[in-house]
Amino acid sequence: MSRAARRLRVLLPKPADYRDLRRSWRGDVAAGLTVGIVALPLALAFGVSSGAGAEAGLVTAIVAGIVAAVFGGSSVQVSGPTGAMVVVLAPIVAVHGIGSVAIVSLMAGVIVVVAGALRLGRAVSTIPWPVIEGFTAGIGITIFLQQVPAAIGVHNSGHSTNAAVAAVQAIAEASWPGALLPIAAVAAVALIMLGFGRFAPRMPGSFVAIVVVSLVAVFAGLGLKEIGELPASLPVPMLPAINGSLLVELAGPACAVAALAAIESLLSARVAATLADTGPVNADRELVGQGLASIASSFFGGMPATGAIARTAVNVRSGGRTRLAAVVHSLVLLFVVVAAAGIVSSIPLAALAGVLMMTAARMVSISTARRVIMASRSTATIYFVTMLVTVSFDLIIAVGIGLAAAGFFALRALSRASGAHREPLPGEAQPGDNRIALFRFDGSLFFGAAERLSDRIAEEPNVQVVILRLSQLQLVDSTGAHAMAGLVRELERRGVTVLIKGVREEHRALMEKLGVMKALRHPNHLFAGLAPALEHARSHVARLAKANAEDS
Repeated sequence: MSRAARRLRVLLPKPADYRDLRRSWRGDVAAGLTVGIVALPLALAFGVSSGAGAEAGLVTAIVAGIVAAVFGGSSVQVSGPTGAMVVVLAPIVAVHGIGSVAIVSLMAGVIVVVAGALRLGRAVSTIPWPVIEGFTAGIGITIFLQQVPAAIGVHNSGHSTNAAVAAVQAIAEASWPGALLPIAAVAAVALIMLGFGRFAPRMPGSFVAIVVVSLVAVFAGLGLKEIGELPASLPVPMLPAINGSLLVELAGPACAVAALAAIESLLSARVAATLADTGPVNADRELVGQGLASIASSFFGGMPATGAIARTAVNVRSGGRTRLAAVVHSLVLLFVVVAAAGIVSSIPLAALAGVLMMTAARMVSISTARRVIMASRSTATIYFVTMLVTVSFDLIIAVGIGLAAAGFFALRALSRASGAHREPLPGEAQPGDNRIALFRFDGSLFFGAAERLSDRIAEEPNVQVVILRLSQLQLVDSTGAHAMAGLVRELERRGVTVLIKGVREEHRALMEKLGVMKALRHPNHLFAGLAPALEHARSHVARLAKANAEDS
């Protein structure tokens, strides 16, 4: 019980989370204000783009942002709606309706909490770099494509759930030259963001762009489609309406959302830890915090939450060092809802599309793609396969295929690094040495290399004794041990005596279980050193030579 209690305490908030608050609170408040301003257009845009509405994006940033800040495993993580989650949610909303968002958020939150309680937080460290980069680039391309309809003034909900197909459909349906007006709004947002990014990088360029374009659209009477009316307060919390059949239908999407929330949140926390000395990240607690954040968001009609890499980076670079900064960010957004809902409702959808297109463009890093391509052919293949599958099919499928591709290339490299090499016998040559084959095993004996190595040894002609040196073998799996036992039996059936030298202690149990030792002609054919094994082999060859001479 005490051990379980200790594990539980590690996953819960504690006073030590705020030990630096007395020293850093001014910087935290300033960073929270900055991140809140940066997050406002993104929360609105992600809510609209997901199909759940701008209100859902704001609610998620407020409620989930506070819960994740208090319960999460990072001191500087800023959570809320993100582009990756939008990519997953948009097809779910198209198929199951807006009401499904809160249910998926609740189900996914429970799954992520359970994953944290089971201490699965470190699993993200096993995802290879090219998979992560390909995944990120694919998300960026998908987000960009998702904004094409709004950018050209097409708001038909009957488009395909695939972003690329929907973009083509929207272009075909666009009313020209009327589409040039929203395109101009998108271009204006992009130019303002680029200008601030170059000449005033500390200023929230997306916020300024939204304000400028919205003011021009309103006072010039451009007639651009707007966000629409927003509530002036948070909704009353309530449990989402759930029925059994809908739970079954949404089980798969909820698992996909949970996997994405876990991956993105842990990656964001890991990136934040490299930006500044903000303390260690508890990966398992981070999952619990993000899961609770999604659950809380669902009670208010919000979306699933994840750690937001861009907002977290702004937080750290603006001086945020404790959880107070993320809490202030959410309070800023709450103030906007209470005091400025009417103003926010007048923001053109094309302006939000411009913000997301710029955000998406920054996710597709040309320099990163260049490094990936220059690294190796296999790395480039993994990157592009993951990216293309992300755009064409599904994010979670893309990660799975990317991991499979990475595993294939890793096993191929491991297999190529493994080998069975025939060595000359040590010492002075003696009569009969040509009848003895000494093989040294290097690297790994696993399912990808076992058969190839077995064929290499079995093809040796005119050999009466084979000595297998296994002391340099680093890895043996069940298939490799099974192949080794089969090799020994095959050689013994051909009349070749097999001697094994140097079985490492960590491999012995597996080899014994799978019959490698039993396959030897005699238990004494297992040696710790090479010298006694060679002596035994030479004496055996001498006995055979003597017996053949007597028979003749």
